[in-house]
Amino acid sequence: MKSIRVLVIDDSAFMRKVIKDMLESDQRIQVIATARNGEDGIRKIKKLSPDVVTLDIHMPVMDGITALQYIMGECPVPVVMLSSATAEGADKTLQAISNGAVDFITKPSGSLSIENGQITKEIISKVIAASGVSIAEKPEETKIQSTDIPVQNRKQTYSRTIVTIGTSTGGPRALQQVIPCLPADFSAPILIVQHMPPGFTKSLAERLNSMSAVHVKEAVHGEILEDGTAYIAPGNYHMHVKKRGIAMVVELSQKEPVNGHRPSVDVLFESAGELDQTNKIAVILTGMGSDGSNGIKRMKTKDPSTITIAESEKTAVIYGMPKSAVKTNCVNHIVALNQVADTLENLVNV
Repeated sequence: MKSIRVLVIDDSAFMRKVIKDMLESDQRIQVIATARNGEDGIRKIKKLSPDVVTLDIHMPVMDGITALQYIMGECPVPVVMLSSATAEGADKTLQAISNGAVDFITKPSGSLSIENGQITKEIISKVIAASGVSIAEKPEETKIQSTDIPVQNRKQTYSRTIVTIGTSTGGPRALQQVIPCLPADFSAPILIVQHMPPGFTKSLAERLNSMSAVHVKEAVHGEILEDGTAYIAPGNYHMHVKKRGIAMVVELSQKEPVNGHRPSVDVLFESAGELDQTNKIAVILTGMGSDGSNGIKRMKTKDPSTITIAESEKTAVIYGMPKSAVKTNCVNHIVALNQVADTLENLVNV
């Protein structure tokens, strides 16, 4: 099997060695070179043509954001950002993902963190996933036809509707093409699970809110859901939706991770499936793995009128989660990313 050739760009010699050792602990990965800043990294990308680049955000001479913009424009290659868990680090990470980075990991800090096998596992899995991403231009989304699948459905007849969305790798960029396209008077609440660590989900909510007509916020335990508002599950918390009288409320918990995820899309979808007298729409966007598939099966079993949407393979950064959803035979619509918002608006306004 051909090795995944990785270039590590970081201004810290210590961190370059740590990341190199983490990656090369997996025999599928070969670190072909390291670079001390963005300029050095760009030279080596042009010379060595790596399969994947890991890129620190904060560096002298040329920082990661500037380097990323140049890489995407001049020598495109899948990039995984390394970010600090500070508020500024979270904001810059989301900016990087908007500018074309495939994914990010929180930069290890201190010997305890470096010895943590979970971080090693995470960086390896994200670099391997990134190696399968094509950075070449996607086909024009306007030319991608949606697919309506004949899944047996009862007609939605209730006065109240809830939209649930699950996503992972590539999700922040995908959400930027969905949530800002919804109208301010969107007549349903939107609950979103994006696989992200603590701190980053608040920045994601603020970023989406700044560009959207609907209100976007990080979810708070116990709050009542309102139409025209999107609620993002906080990192490290599962998000459930429950009926309280005639209202729907958010409940957050730190129950055990589900399939390695907290928040989990399955947890959100399964809780939404328990709602009665409510039209339910579930959307699965880009991401690794299969989170959400068990949830949509449960939703369909509890209420066959549930409508499910999966992002098209032609637009998904990583087709894992949508593909797994389609395999359940519970998906009603396979939709190009730029058509998701219109699809939701049409379904909600039926």
